[in-house]
Amino acid sequence: MQIKESPDVYDVIIVGSGAGGGMATKQLADAGFNIAVVEAGPFFDPADPKTMTQMKWPHASPRRGAGTDRAFGEFDMAYGGWEIEGEPYTHEPGTDFRWFRSHMLGGRTNHWGRISLRFGPKDFKGKTRDGYGEDWPLGYDDVKPYYDKVDKLIGVFGTNEGLENDPDGFFLPPPKPRLHELFYIKGARKSGVPVIPSRMSMLTKRINNERGVCFYCGQCSRSCSAYADFSSGSCLIFPAQKSGGKVRLYTNSVVREVTTNEEGKATGVSYISKDDRKEYKLKARVVVLAASACSSARILLNSKSKQHPNGLGNSSDVVGKYLHDSTGSSRAGFIPALMNRKPSYNEDGVGGLHVYSPWWGDNSKLDFPRGYHIEVWGGMGMPSYGFGFNANEFNKFFGTKVGGYGDVLRDDVKKYYGAVVGMAGRGEGIARKDNYCEIDKTTVDQFGIPVLKFNYKWSDLERRQATHMQQTFEEIIHNMGGEVLGDRPGGPDNGLNKPGEIIHEVGTTRMGNDPKTSVTNKYNQLHDVDNVFIVDAGPFVSQADKNCTWTILALSWRASDYIIEQLKAQNI
Repeated sequence: MQIKESPDVYDVIIVGSGAGGGMATKQLADAGFNIAVVEAGPFFDPADPKTMTQMKWPHASPRRGAGTDRAFGEFDMAYGGWEIEGEPYTHEPGTDFRWFRSHMLGGRTNHWGRISLRFGPKDFKGKTRDGYGEDWPLGYDDVKPYYDKVDKLIGVFGTNEGLENDPDGFFLPPPKPRLHELFYIKGARKSGVPVIPSRMSMLTKRINNERGVCFYCGQCSRSCSAYADFSSGSCLIFPAQKSGGKVRLYTNSVVREVTTNEEGKATGVSYISKDDRKEYKLKARVVVLAASACSSARILLNSKSKQHPNGLGNSSDVVGKYLHDSTGSSRAGFIPALMNRKPSYNEDGVGGLHVYSPWWGDNSKLDFPRGYHIEVWGGMGMPSYGFGFNANEFNKFFGTKVGGYGDVLRDDVKKYYGAVVGMAGRGEGIARKDNYCEIDKTTVDQFGIPVLKFNYKWSDLERRQATHMQQTFEEIIHNMGGEVLGDRPGGPDNGLNKPGEIIHEVGTTRMGNDPKTSVTNKYNQLHDVDNVFIVDAGPFVSQADKNCTWTILALSWRASDYIIEQLKAQNI
């Protein structure tokens, strides 16, 4: 097949436009470099009336918001999901890893929950802390200046609490707790579980002239037409296009491999255009992979050559290894005191939780390491397809029939809607070498690119953590005067979500000081090839009990500073 090669030579090619790719684009363009951003999905701007779904009522959709091609419904701004036609992935027997992909400019940052937490000092030193996993080759003090910069550039609300492993930052004013959250605060604190304002990247006050302020429509998963919440496109890539460097977007372009020369150095990338199904090559001095932890690992493993027979950057045979996702388990309860809510009660707020519980436990007294935080949901936000209550569970509780059709259904919805409060634990799983992704030698996608095969199982450490989550949820619900809905989740994994379902996968190109046991150094630079960097969550050594986006952003900025320094010194 003839491959068309562009005559242009960029300073940097960035593969992927999510959090890590967007931040690298912004910093490198601001430094004056010529950038190519290669994105597997289409262009997307949440302010474009053609794509905007914000402020549309559920009844405006023929499916009432239930999407046939989007995992979280028609109004959720994620083009893709756990399954994409023509782009499969496979599993080893006994594995059920679910791989979420969002192919669009900005990637997953268009629909994520925007919970924006820093890792703490203990999170970078897991092995020192409890003997599990490995320590990062850097510490909190190395990353703190970049967390500070991210806070100020993007904006995050919250409060400074002085907690040892949940570091303070530069926060905008947080929104006040809503009624169901006030109930949660009372129930949690009765159990000794701390509750503090959430830390989320939504603007509660203006920080520049390019972005608006949140007006509490509560539809953040649709991406924000006012640019009031953080999405990589609106907050990083669009501003980068206006800065000193040149930014060229190659959308609908699926990268096959990183190309190399006879010396084994990277020369650029090859990609297949979804528009004409032809293959193209781009050239650059530096290649930055930010396609997501698993996608970047796939690109490296498919980038085989005489100089890199095991895949690019894989002399250690570690690419794809140490894959791990956040743990997750959930529970809901019915709170009688929240019945018969007045429809005029003000439920204004952001699209997500106003309060949360950071990890509080003493692991020396528990049967599992690390911990989890608690996210809270409930209230009377705009219902859409699938809202409401589980009638069977309510019938069990009341001993009478609930729900039905017509006026009876409408009356019961008014009576019970808003009376359910739910909690979700999001915790840290331990990175293990035997949880991994690799190339499936028997399967290719619709573009002829070999796909990934997954092998992943939870251990007893994560299962015991899930049991602790459920015990905590039940206790808090009872403290709220509520009734737990449903039986405690069981099964072989004690109610844990399947690996991958929390969409926090990290660790496939882990960083370290030893090239024999790691893929990148502490600047996200491949040990084997000095002009290739990885700025997604692949280099993470451990996940922590926090969402990973704020750390992706901080490490990408740190790596970008290093790239700028090395390019100017002509070292790469």
